[in-house]
Amino acid sequence: MILFANTTLLMLILLNPFLLVLYLLDLIEILDHCSFRKVLLRAGLISFAVFVIFTALGDAVFTAFLQARFASFQIFGGIVFLLIGVRFVFSGTRAFHGLRGDPQHLAGSIAMPIMIGPGTLSASIVAGQRLGIAWGSLAVLMAVVISLGVIIALKLVHDYVKPRHEGLIERYVEIVGRVAALVIGTFSIEMIMRGLKTWLAADFF
Repeated sequence: MILFANTTLLMLILLNPFLLVLYLLDLIEILDHCSFRKVLLRAGLISFAVFVIFTALGDAVFTAFLQARFASFQIFGGIVFLLIGVRFVFSGTRAFHGLRGDPQHLAGSIAMPIMIGPGTLSASIVAGQRLGIAWGSLAVLMAVVISLGVIIALKLVHDYVKPRHEGLIERYVEIVGRVAALVIGTFSIEMIMRGLKTWLAADFF
């Protein structure tokens, strides 16, 4: 049970619903609660389906099917996050506006690149290795459900508070956004270095 809880917590930390809220802030502002919930739930289903595949198959998805190393995915994912972090530093939450593409593809663009990334896919693989396919998938499902629940709750709080304290909300978003940019940048460098370390270790040791 402790191992199950730790695995769920690891996945939840990597999903990071508080960072996701910043990524979704413009949608939180323009969509009503019902529409936002539907888009978010579809994104959650897409993400969960991908996570379950990695929970079941592990890194064989890369080595057997894609003929690539997981380290390559870590490096590329780190570069993507680094670019997002740099844009976030200079543009604030507007950095995310151009990343999602057409409105009809909102669910998929929410899932990628924030929900489905090197960190969460690594955690999905770990969940399968630690707990097996069934329990690992359940741990992943719980983390996704909790994350979506937190985001929906924060949407409700935002809709309630903003008409009364719009200036306070804007200052909070600006401060948290800049701090989040530092976290994103740091995490991206760590992913790149970890991928390089794994790659070099496989080739030279």
